[in-house]
Amino acid sequence: MNIIPCSIKTLKGLYDISGVEVGQHFYWQIGGFQIHAQVLITSWVVITILLGSVVIAVRNPQTIPTDGQNFFEYVLEFIRDLSKTQIGEEYGPWVPFIGTMFLFIFVSNWSGALLPWKIIELPHEELAAPTNDINTTVALALLTSAAYFYAGLSKKGLSYFEKYIKPTPILLPINILEDFTKPLSLSFRLFGNILADELVVVVLVSLVPLVVPIPVMFLGLFTSGIQALIFATLAAAYIGESMEGHH
Repeated sequence: MNIIPCSIKTLKGLYDISGVEVGQHFYWQIGGFQIHAQVLITSWVVITILLGSVVIAVRNPQTIPTDGQNFFEYVLEFIRDLSKTQIGEEYGPWVPFIGTMFLFIFVSNWSGALLPWKIIELPHEELAAPTNDINTTVALALLTSAAYFYAGLSKKGLSYFEKYIKPTPILLPINILEDFTKPLSLSFRLFGNILADELVVVVLVSLVPLVVPIPVMFLGLFTSGIQALIFATLAAAYIGESMEGHH
């Protein structure tokens, strides 16, 4: 007789847990649409930093490069090498895409590691790095999926879909499932790591604001850079795989 009340109580507990949010989000209501302003504001900050840096670096290129020009040339060379290693000889057209992904994620991650957005108080809301939000990481992962589908179709045409029945048609469900797991793993890996890093920094800043958070922030800078590198490397690898079909 007690089974039904207990089951109802359990279901109610699960429902309450499902409504838990990590922090409070900042929204704009524009007409009938609810805009996730938290992501837009911090993304605009990151985009402004990237565009401003590029404008400063290329507005007056020197034959004998300055330190700043050397730095950006090194970054470009790094992205080219990464793209060539993962994609192959046809890497050229994909350098802008891989570079954009890497730089946006890198600067977004570092903004969360260097600037604890959550301690910037807004009325009933808080800010966070763009990659701290699952909407951003899912969008980046879906762009990556669209990119490798486009790469495969543009090179092989409809014969690209033959990969789903190779080496045997029995693997068709598994090969299809793989295309769903790729964006899931990309988005949740990046989101989880950045969220955890920011939460640790915020907690330590609130508890011991002077010395202890500094080593954790430096560790956050390292892990943030690694996460950007992993995302860009996997994106390039997926594109190379769809073009070559030998992985």
